[in-house]
Amino acid sequence: MHSKAIHGLLLAAVLAVVLSGCRSPKGPRFDPYLTSDQALGEFQSIQGTNTVEPDQLKPPADFYQLGPGDVVEIEIVGEANSTATVNVGPDGKIYYSLLPGTFVWGLTLAEAKKAIEAGFRPYQRVEPEINLVLRGVSSRRIWVLGNVEAPGILTLATPMTVLEAVSAAGGVSANPGYSQDAADLANSFVMREGQRLPVDLDALFRKGDLTQNIYVQPGDYLYIRPSVARNVYVLGAVQLPNIVPYKERLSVVGAVATVGGPIKYAQLSQVAIIRGSLANPTIAVVDFGDIIKGKRPNVPLQPGDIVYVPFTPYKKLFEFAELILDEFVRTVALNEGIGAVDENAEPVTVSVGSGQAVAP
Repeated sequence: MHSKAIHGLLLAAVLAVVLSGCRSPKGPRFDPYLTSDQALGEFQSIQGTNTVEPDQLKPPADFYQLGPGDVVEIEIVGEANSTATVNVGPDGKIYYSLLPGTFVWGLTLAEAKKAIEAGFRPYQRVEPEINLVLRGVSSRRIWVLGNVEAPGILTLATPMTVLEAVSAAGGVSANPGYSQDAADLANSFVMREGQRLPVDLDALFRKGDLTQNIYVQPGDYLYIRPSVARNVYVLGAVQLPNIVPYKERLSVVGAVATVGGPIKYAQLSQVAIIRGSLANPTIAVVDFGDIIKGKRPNVPLQPGDIVYVPFTPYKKLFEFAELILDEFVRTVALNEGIGAVDENAEPVTVSVGSGQAVAP
């Protein structure tokens, strides 16, 4: 009797296991609170994203090119009362003396001088000689925004490096009440013509690595990310690509849902999560379609993560990561930078060249 009781208990236990297995969904059991390592395995490092070209560390030759809004002083050597201060007009021309208009947009000071002298030749018996001095700068600007003391638009009259640009903006600002670092330099960046430049600002500012101290160019956007910012960035084939404030236990499904979900025909099987610094990022790829079906565990995110839902399948992981990072810096520029700047504000001239550029 005792053996029969034991046999019955064992049979009941086996039946319970079998029945519970029948009730369980196929595939791994869904657990929304797995750690990232458990859900993803190891992130893959992306190599080659931090290569500064040697030419970017050299001051450009014939740096200044005139543009609309610039102010120049013109003088005909040997002629009294010929000195005049004129603006480069919206049409790119300067109007001086008898000349009908001299096109100088995109010309260096030396080239503009020759163009004005050529314009005077029909009116003078001797070879004309012109003195041309840059007095005000308006056309060549950079943006230095984020966690600096004086964020805004700076104008460039002479070559300027990244360190000089941040210094001209007052330097990195402190966060009152916070003991941690003021800036998240690992995720700060320089953008040029819509593309992220491979500059490691963390190595430059913290380690003094001057191989990262490139010369900025007009139109560059330099963003120093505040260390207190805790955001996740959801980009790509979603309804409203945007910045999502981080909260505890935020998952990849929750972040994508916050921006309206994926659009039709989005490539859900290759959703990427990028983590780490911009100079040395890591990437993991998850099957978002399987996650929302409960076939794979949801993935918790960390502050600073970039979630990218692709429009089409990718072939090369490196190129895919580069595309994501470029879109990331453009999104930050639009949401946290350029949109906060008053384009009608008077720019501040912060660099003066000896004998060639004078503050207005």
